[in-house]
Amino acid sequence: MKIVHLLGWYFPDSVGGTEMYVEGLCRRLRAAGHDVLIAARDSQHATPAHYEHDQVPVFRYPIPEQPNRDEATHRIAVRGADRLYRWLAAEHPDILHVHSFTTGVGLPEIREAHRLGIRVIVTCHLPGLGYMCRTGELMQWGRYPCDGIAIPAKCASCSLTRLGMPEFAARMVGAMPLTVSAGLGRIPGFVGTTLGMTASVRELQTFQREMFELVERFVVLNDTARRMLISNGSPAEKLVLNRLGVSHPNVSRKPAPEVQPTASPVRFLYLGRLHPTKGLIPLVRAAAAIPRDMSFRLDIRGPQIDADSRRFAADLQALAGDDPRVTVGTGVPGREVPVLLAEYDVLLCPSITFENGPTIALEAMAVGTPIMASRVGNLAEIVDDGGNGQLVEPGNIERWSDALARAAANPAATIDRWRAGLRQPRTMDDIAADYLTLYAA
Repeated sequence: MKIVHLLGWYFPDSVGGTEMYVEGLCRRLRAAGHDVLIAARDSQHATPAHYEHDQVPVFRYPIPEQPNRDEATHRIAVRGADRLYRWLAAEHPDILHVHSFTTGVGLPEIREAHRLGIRVIVTCHLPGLGYMCRTGELMQWGRYPCDGIAIPAKCASCSLTRLGMPEFAARMVGAMPLTVSAGLGRIPGFVGTTLGMTASVRELQTFQREMFELVERFVVLNDTARRMLISNGSPAEKLVLNRLGVSHPNVSRKPAPEVQPTASPVRFLYLGRLHPTKGLIPLVRAAAAIPRDMSFRLDIRGPQIDADSRRFAADLQALAGDDPRVTVGTGVPGREVPVLLAEYDVLLCPSITFENGPTIALEAMAVGTPIMASRVGNLAEIVDDGGNGQLVEPGNIERWSDALARAAANPAATIDRWRAGLRQPRTMDDIAADYLTLYAA
């Protein structure tokens, strides 16, 4: 079987959970005897590129760095996507497996694959859940978890606050009748984007319905996402739950707490993407608010492969100031992740947006390191609050500060109790086996 995986980003210029997931899946599909290829858009270069990553052929098709409004909203195919379409026609895979929804990867590409007679499967790694959430965060007003019910006025108002509009004004604009919003949305520039927001949300709902008509299956990574999609009218028969798993086989689990109890000072770790949506600014502020006479260590590690991530890392270190307990460093190669996780007492996942994963949380559990996480998305499914970890209100500096302080002050009653409740998560082998069953069907 020939399978093409289509993403918005890929190695070597992008390192993230989706890329690592696809890399691990491809490795197992190849081992099972399938022909696997990768296609990913590229907004940094003007010509197509062909190369190999982990022995898998990769095709990169260039798109504009600054798409126009119709391209960015998927009303039309982005310039450069025709190169992808010609490549798909030449390769003609049995399955196109879509892993992203972004400019250059979305409904126009699904339509073209369907026209070519290629079956399409979608796996939704990000909280947008296709075209369901316009902000892609599933956080109402950017402050608390959304209930996942998409209503044009509600979602438009939320989106406008994320663009900087005060909430009271956003509610007024969001309440605009759809026909009026659609007409005003034709005004060029920011004014049209703002006044047309309600109609834009309704348009995304039509995209979502069409997408579900065209795809064979839509894979979600947790039950919360599945329930939200069904609540918004998505066909339950096309939804498939394939939970995340760890990608490193046969990792060594550190000794049990009764053999090696947690010692002071407690070592906290954040390991992942350096981005504001990961809740790192409130986390650093929470750590800095703990009195200096309480000893602990908080290490923030993440890839610094572009100007934005390097700038954000510098901002976090500046926010920590002269607090010696907080450090910001670079990421580590994937093969070194299990060893690093085992060296720390607690992994922190302080995201302020809906998390479909993250895989790093499962990797930590596999080596015996418990999680303190925001109560969002899949984190609230994999962390048993008080049982194998702790859940904290996302973005709440006071709550995070209290949680960190309690764990640092009494690791025996917190961290070691959580360690005793950890169970082995499923693996990437399990994920690949489920996909092979799905592909065959």
